Amino acid sequence: MIEVINLKKVFDNGFEALKSVNFTIEKGDLVCLLGPSGCGKSTILNMIAGLLTPTSGDIKFSGNSVVKTEPKDRNIGFVFQNYALYPHMTTFENVMFPLTVGKNKKTKEEAQAIAEKYMKLTNIEELRDKKPGTLSGGQQQRVAITRALVQNPEVLLLDEPLSNLDARLRLKIREEIRRLVKEVGITTIFVTHDQEEALSISDKIILMNEGVVQQDDDPQNLYLEPANLFVAQFIGNPIINILPVEVRDGQMHYEAFSVPVDRFVAERFKENMPDGNYVLGIRPEDVLPVAGEGAFGATVHGVELIGRERILNFEIGSHHLKSIVSIENEIQEGAELTFDFAYQKAFIFKEDGTRIY
Repeated sequence: MIEVINLKKVFDNGFEALKSVNFTIEKGDLVCLLGPSGCGKSTILNMIAGLLTPTSGDIKFSGNSVVKTEPKDRNIGFVFQNYALYPHMTTFENVMFPLTVGKNKKTKEEAQAIAEKYMKLTNIEELRDKKPGTLSGGQQQRVAITRALVQNPEVLLLDEPLSNLDARLRLKIREEIRRLVKEVGITTIFVTHDQEEALSISDKIILMNEGVVQQDDDPQNLYLEPANLFVAQFIGNPIINILPVEVRDGQMHYEAFSVPVDRFVAERFKENMPDGNYVLGIRPEDVLPVAGEGAFGATVHGVELIGRERILNFEIGSHHLKSIVSIENEIQEGAELTFDFAYQKAFIFKEDGTRIY
């Protein structure tokens, strides 16, 4: 449905916002552009919309280039972060407005029927006669999405649409967005910097950093099979534990432990791990307190109670680590514990962040 081919954007001040970006999006998919502020995700969205012109590269809808097509002719719906509702119009008038102008112009009767259909779909009929100034943030969000959907666009673009909402409302609205776009069957691109948001609603996530696609994959694969150290650190809460280690004589050494390399990697990988410095990444749920012999001992200096889980904070050597245990495991601050790793779930990276295992 959408192809982004060698897309590059250099602004007038010389800043290279995008560096040869490539990805494809299938028809009907809900895809999240995810990444930290300044990574290029909104730049991509604005170029797909036609609000920015690429320095080089191409964007295709259904095999046809749209780079030279005016925004109004791209058949897109765009929901902005600030909703951009007309303050002097009622909800019904805001929703119906796109059907009264331009190439989408309908007769008054047609426009009213279409507006009412989509207002029912998005459950905002009771807001019909209210103006934006009297609506909550969540209600304004629904109106903005409904106004985009009435145009029956080929592509729906959402630029951090939930950032102005409180946590509970964000959870509710993102579920509604997923339901709506799947019910309508519209190809959707959702920009966010919130990994939980992206993981919860996406068919696919395109994770960006510094104008480069770091991984383009199913949501679970970003967590279970990160392409590099950046992905491993960006995806996951609490953040993955990271330790600098040295491989020497078949052992993996850290200042607080020394364990055989083959505990971490399968037999066939051992020959591909020459002696040298690496980065060990292991998620908090895979650092486990044990009753018997383990890799190292540590004193718990902090405990966080998060729902069904207890997060243990401790130091080994000069680095801070976290371990996740069940809330039923009543470990308290000050406890002296022995820890071991779920070795086969660990990741090993080169010092430049390239994943090798």
